[in-house]
Amino acid sequence: MKNSFKYITYLTLSLLLIVVILLFEQGGSVLSWQFLSKNWSHVDILKGGIYPAIIGTLWLGLGVMLISFPVGFLSGLYLTEYMNHGRLKRFLILVIRNLAGIPSVVYGMFGLALFVRFFGFGSSLLSAILTLSVMTLPWVITASIEALEALPKSWREASLALGATKWQTLLNVIIPAAIPTSLTGGIVANARAMGETAPIIVVGATFYLSKLPDSLDDKFMALPYHVFILATQHSSQHAGAYAAATALVLITISFGMSAIGMSLRYYLRKKLEG
Repeated sequence: MKNSFKYITYLTLSLLLIVVILLFEQGGSVLSWQFLSKNWSHVDILKGGIYPAIIGTLWLGLGVMLISFPVGFLSGLYLTEYMNHGRLKRFLILVIRNLAGIPSVVYGMFGLALFVRFFGFGSSLLSAILTLSVMTLPWVITASIEALEALPKSWREASLALGATKWQTLLNVIIPAAIPTSLTGGIVANARAMGETAPIIVVGATFYLSKLPDSLDDKFMALPYHVFILATQHSSQHAGAYAAATALVLITISFGMSAIGMSLRYYLRKKLEG
């Protein structure tokens, strides 16, 4: 069984490496400082870059992380530490896990109805961040529940036996111990959000802007939508190479943010152990 897991891991890494190599073969020649730092040129793509799409994607990732992780962790904390075990709790956890499997375009339609139209945020960066935050919440909540339930009950009992209140136990013992593991769910959810296309098309992403968004109320460019348009609808003969190069940048940003999150998790875990 152990060898089977090892071979599956190697196979997965090999497939990922093949994808990166193929993308680099097709789009590596496009990668340059101009490609990364200049605004998009809609008339002649050779004269522009993907800087607005990079900034839009980073704003999306940061916004989703700032909303979905705190809300998701606190939801998991309530379900684990305060809600009584019973049918209602099992039902809610089942619903949350099933929500993680809903197609992303459905969340896009939900964001269109709720944030764009009902709350009147319009097609904007704010609507996209809120929509993707709702989409990633099931992942974060599930990871938080598993992290909290994995902690030994003896920790809680020892803290209470020493005279600490339940809130003091949560604040000083349970939450610091669970956050490093819960960050894994936040990292995975954030990476998924940054690579989504269908939801952001519905709630505010656009293929071409002459400037960066000035506020959360503005429309924005994003790397996944940029890749989609270049690969399927753009008429330039260089569109395929630009799509591959843009995909490489998106993968690099996702890996980079994941590395930052994992480094933070490692730091918090070491700090807790020390």
